[in-house]
Amino acid sequence: MTFDDIRHIALTWPEVEDSSSYGTPALKVRNKMLVRLKEDGDSLVMPGVPPDERDMLVEHQPKVFYFTDHYRDYPTVLIRLSKAKRAAVEPLLRRRWRTLASRKAVRDTDATASS
Repeated sequence: MTFDDIRHIALTWPEVEDSSSYGTPALKVRNKMLVRLKEDGDSLVMPGVPPDERDMLVEHQPKVFYFTDHYRDYPTVLIRLSKAKRAAVEPLLRRRWRTLASRKAVRDTDATASS
């Protein structure tokens, strides 16, 4: 995967916009960070992943998921996009979007998906 792939997925959802964070490309929802590209150009900074879930992801797929000491105390996992598959990344991305988007946007998206 690439950041362009992530952008292509997320920009189909309401309230997502292209932005930047720490000088790198990012996607935001209502001015809050959905995800950003890490400075290495290959890692996705994925907030909203609790430490216990992050530890499980890192243990089961260490080539894809990891974290650095900087993120140790934050509910964040890093994803090596060059090793990642859409099936592993999209659910995390969608869950993060659902926490940031307005209730109306989530409700409308759910209604469209179920019809």
